[in-house]
Amino acid sequence: MNYRYILLYKPYRVLCQFQDQQGRSTLKDYVPIPDVYPAGRLDYDSEGLVLLTNDGWLQHRLTDPRYGHPRTYWVQVEGEPDTAALTQLTAGVVIQGYRTRPARVEVLDQDPPLPPRNPPIRYRRHIPTQWLSLTLREGRNRQVRRMTAAVGFPTLRLVRVAIANLQLGDLAPGQWREILPSERQALWQSCGRRP
Repeated sequence: MNYRYILLYKPYRVLCQFQDQQGRSTLKDYVPIPDVYPAGRLDYDSEGLVLLTNDGWLQHRLTDPRYGHPRTYWVQVEGEPDTAALTQLTAGVVIQGYRTRPARVEVLDQDPPLPPRNPPIRYRRHIPTQWLSLTLREGRNRQVRRMTAAVGFPTLRLVRVAIANLQLGDLAPGQWREILPSERQALWQSCGRRP
């Protein structure tokens, strides 16, 4: 079979599916390739890297929590998380009666090189914001937003920048590209598939 692997920068307020009964923007508005589907979801109000493929085996490997493939997000939160909040995020927090797996959390020293969001996030002159890099090995519904809220720092903007070895790179919102053979090889190896 001729497998396709497409990297897309999903814009803000785009559904991570190809059809919508309510007329909202979907992946179909950006990717004109038939028979590829997202390997995992990204919320309507989140943006960033989505992998689209017709490789069902790989979709399963990347989305089944037991395989624990990393996903990295840049997260702009309201306020400036203290050491206690960062430690909680790293160790795992309880959301909806479930403790999240340990995560890797880093404070970004400067704003990441992202295009402006349209519409922009709300701005409050007297409330600072902070960007974090958060790497998870699970992907529950709205997990990042629920985690940051649980430690008292609501998410304002959420951008997925990596899935396993695949990087958002210099894609702009709405742009897509095929993965490189070297990226495909590394992805297959990380998932346990032999070439």
